[in-house]
Amino acid sequence: MGNGYFFTGFPGFICNQLIREVLKKNELNGVIYVLVLQGMLDKARKERQAIISELGLKEEDFVIIEGDITVPQLMINADDHVLLKEKVTHVFHLAAIYDLAVPRDVAFKINVNGTEYVNNWVRGLPQLKRYIYFSTAYVVGKREGTLYETELICPTSFKNHYEETKYEAEVLVDKLKEEIPVTIIRPGIVKGHSQTGETIKFDGPYFMMNFLERLKFLPLLPRLGKGAAYVNLVPIDYIIQATAYLSFFENGNGKTYHLTDPRPYRAAEIYSFLMMEMMNKKPKGTLPLSVGKWFLSIKPLRKYLGVEKEALDYFTWMGHFDCTQAINDLEGSGIECPDFKVGLKPMTSFYLQQKDNPNYHIPIL
Repeated sequence: MGNGYFFTGFPGFICNQLIREVLKKNELNGVIYVLVLQGMLDKARKERQAIISELGLKEEDFVIIEGDITVPQLMINADDHVLLKEKVTHVFHLAAIYDLAVPRDVAFKINVNGTEYVNNWVRGLPQLKRYIYFSTAYVVGKREGTLYETELICPTSFKNHYEETKYEAEVLVDKLKEEIPVTIIRPGIVKGHSQTGETIKFDGPYFMMNFLERLKFLPLLPRLGKGAAYVNLVPIDYIIQATAYLSFFENGNGKTYHLTDPRPYRAAEIYSFLMMEMMNKKPKGTLPLSVGKWFLSIKPLRKYLGVEKEALDYFTWMGHFDCTQAINDLEGSGIECPDFKVGLKPMTSFYLQQKDNPNYHIPIL
């Protein structure tokens, strides 16, 4: 029997890129099953057709299943349940809400309750070879210092509800390691492709770019705070390649991986790199972070600047992700995280091309 790959989070960007990589890695063998919300079916059908055409797949090798992770049994109909129980060998759970400003009830429903329902469903798959869960390195909340892949420690507090609910969800998945083969992926802050700059939305480091773009008319621009914190930015291509490799790596069963940059730059350095690349200028002076947060507490200002106020918390957070386990298990694969500066030109070029395209900008509340 060939493999059956089941994905949540389709047609999202990370999910559709991972599907391509998993198929290529496995020489296009196996059938793809994607769980799709009713409201996303049209977009999912278009993305499915693009992947089929691009990789030369048969129509029957890519199956859309209508469902919802926030409903018991994922709202999958009885006939599809029978099919999936027989065919699915690998589950990739990517569906989540990835917004730093998300309200707690929304985040809890999708990230925690949704993951619990997926976990319960996965338990009933007799052919399961691996369950791959997409977490985040930021489940550490406000813990600082060196943070290890082998740890899952409840912090005293979190910077936002996204972190909190992803921690709660990972706890649920981590417990499953005693029952079924599980691999947990903890990415850093995902940015665009290191060679093309392509991304699906302008969040994370792109908030800095929005800030610079909106204020480029000023004769000088200061730094925001001291910027001494390391900001762990990771290109999408590294995340995809490493996940596809580790998901089938025999010794990856039962492990958690930090897919983070082993040599990250400080916030002030990243800000300077982006300003030089976008404007050919260097920052002058420093605006205290408290003042920056005050400005961003004013809704019209943060909407104009295109910056979520929660993003500033990462400018002062002094944590460092140890990714030794990921590096060791990727050894010999040819997969490693590229230096941030390698992807700087493609990243800024893509942003400048699409900066006026509303489809790339997330709503600032």
